Amino acid sequence: MFDTDTARDTRHLISLALMEDMKSDSLEFGIDCTTNALVEEGRFAQAKFVSRGEGIVCGIEVARLAIREFAPRISIEVEIEDGSLVTSKQTIATISGPAGDLLMMERTLLNFMGRLSGISTLTRKFTTAIEGTKAKVYDTRKTTPGFRRLEKHAVACGGGHTHRMGLYDAVLIKDNHLAFYQSRMKDKRATIPLVIRDAREWIEKNVDRLPAGKETTVQLEVDSLEQLEIALTTPVDIVLLDNMPVEMLQAGVKIRNRIAPSIELEASGGVNLKTVKAIAETGVERISVGALTHSAINFDIGLDWS
Repeated sequence: MFDTDTARDTRHLISLALMEDMKSDSLEFGIDCTTNALVEEGRFAQAKFVSRGEGIVCGIEVARLAIREFAPRISIEVEIEDGSLVTSKQTIATISGPAGDLLMMERTLLNFMGRLSGISTLTRKFTTAIEGTKAKVYDTRKTTPGFRRLEKHAVACGGGHTHRMGLYDAVLIKDNHLAFYQSRMKDKRATIPLVIRDAREWIEKNVDRLPAGKETTVQLEVDSLEQLEIALTTPVDIVLLDNMPVEMLQAGVKIRNRIAPSIELEASGGVNLKTVKAIAETGVERISVGALTHSAINFDIGLDWS
C-alpha cells in the first residue's frame, strides 16, 4: 500500500491523466468519441494486462487506486504484485466491468504501468550487476516533475534505494554551494569545515521542521581527493565522490578507511551498466544513478481483450 503522501500524489496524477485524455476525470462526464459512439452502455467485458517481455512489474498499486477512486464499476484481480518478476506473455492482472469503462481507462493504466515497470526493470539490472559487493544503488532527484514519489517507488520495487525525497529531508552540499562560500573567503581550505559547521547549526535550530529531526543527513560533494581528506575531518555523514574514475575512487576509499572509516562514500557520475560493477568493487557504499529515472525505457505491457 502507498503511504499517505504517495497516495495523494498518485491520485492527482491519475486525475490529470484522465483530464488530458477525455476532458474530465469522471467516466460519467468524460468524452471518448470512439467508445461513446460504438460501445453500448451496460455491455460487460473482461481484459488482461499481459507482459510483452521479461521485467519487474510496477504500477499495480496505481491501477488499484485508479480503479477504486475513478472507475469503481471495474473490478481487478491481480496475479503479479509490484516488485515481482514477470516473463513474456504472462498475465499480470485481469480487469472486468462495463466495456466502456475498461476502454476509457485502458491507456491511462497502461501508461502508468509501462513507465513505472521500465524504471523498476532498469533498477533491477543495476542491482543485479553489483551483487556480491557491499554497495547499494540509489536514485536521485532527476525525476519527472510530479512523479517523484511514484518513480522512487518503482526504484524500490527494482531493489534500489531512495537517496533523498527532495530538498527538504537531507542536506546535500554541492559544488555550487561551496562556490558560494568560497567567493566570500580568502582561505579556500577553510570552506568545507565552515559549511559543514553551518549546516549542523542550521539543523539544530530547525530540528522541529525536519522530517528526520536531529538525524537529518549531512552529505558533501567533492571532486578531488584533497577535498575528501578535508571533509573526512568534519562531522559529515556521507561524502559524494563526483565523476571520479575507478582508480581515484579506489584511492578515496583507502583515504577514508585510514581517516574516518565510519563515514560512507558515494560514487556519482559516469555510472552505467558497463561501469557500475567496477565502481562497486572499489569499496564505496553507495552508487547514485540518475539514469534509473531519467533514462528508463517504457516496459511493454498490453491489455488483451478476453
